[in-house]
Amino acid sequence: MEQESPRTFKWNSIRVLLIIVGAILIAAVIGMLLIRDAAIDTDITAETTAIGLVLSGAKDDANYSQNHLDALNKIKDELNLKIICKDKIPEDETSFKVMKELIEKEDCKMIIAASFGYGKYVKELANIYPDICFIHPTGTESLPNLSNCMGRMYQARYLSGIVAGMRTGTGEIGYVAAFPNSQVIRQINAFTLGAQSVAPGARVHVKYVNSWTDDAAAKDASETLLDKYPEIDILTMHTNSLMPNLVAEERGIWSIGFNKDNSERYPESYLTACVWNWADYYRKEILSYLKGKFHGSSKLISMEDGIVGLAELTQSCAPGTKEAVDEAVDLFKSRRFDVFYGPITDNTGTLRIPDKESMSDDEMINSFDWYVEGVIVEE
Repeated sequence: MEQESPRTFKWNSIRVLLIIVGAILIAAVIGMLLIRDAAIDTDITAETTAIGLVLSGAKDDANYSQNHLDALNKIKDELNLKIICKDKIPEDETSFKVMKELIEKEDCKMIIAASFGYGKYVKELANIYPDICFIHPTGTESLPNLSNCMGRMYQARYLSGIVAGMRTGTGEIGYVAAFPNSQVIRQINAFTLGAQSVAPGARVHVKYVNSWTDDAAAKDASETLLDKYPEIDILTMHTNSLMPNLVAEERGIWSIGFNKDNSERYPESYLTACVWNWADYYRKEILSYLKGKFHGSSKLISMEDGIVGLAELTQSCAPGTKEAVDEAVDLFKSRRFDVFYGPITDNTGTLRIPDKESMSDDEMINSFDWYVEGVIVEE
């Protein structure tokens, strides 16, 4: 066997030494970068940041408004936040004054205006205060310092429609809704299509109350529907009032909730609920502000990203419901199916979405002004 010459051995040794030194230097650089990033992460939360939260309903409503406050409280300590909550704020000039005071008197660096009707006032304030960040959940407009976000709640609504379709014995379902805007109509249609996917011919009777939070109006609408159509055996809603669930419990029929799981409140009638999970979204937006990287945007977030979902099914659901829901969820995840794929006909018999076509996000968000076949809107 041929032996290495002294010179060859020397150069090989030097080469190995250089490789080792290089590896040590690379490791040192990586370590310094990690330490620097850790320092940055520490620095951005070193000082307490005031966040103003404006709610149209009560902060303890066990519904839409409480969901937002719960989400912020969940991340408050992690990001060193001071949450200043103003609840029961009307969707008028009052909200403008409240948000302005949060900025000028409470030194809030970010305002979260958690109701659709605040849109006009949020946009006006965003133009007045370019250094303040604004988030408008369920809104539709954005600016460099204003973000809006909408989850694809219509997907969860479709699933809740499956739950209703599996449970109904009559095919007649009641739906109490706040306002006839694109957001609400989109979800009514999705619910109806979900119900009809397992109960062909199912009909959904809709009664509007023209309020998100009016308990008396929601109670009256619920009772009006059930009195007019005694064959209705399931009641659901798109309001921030729990009255439809309460009326269903009192009348001995089934109900499906919204915004937050309230199955413990209505143990005899509750099937499930379409729920919001805002914490992850707020964490990302607030961190982007703290890092100086906030840039206003409009986001329509899919169910698989966790912002919307279906609460755990109760034991009152019909046998086979979980399997039917899981099958639909798998279709959503495969991207081979979404709720508004054609052919879809409206409730006047007009073909709205041709076969193998679908609605664009812009159409769904801004111009959904028609109802699918099977929806009956009550005066």
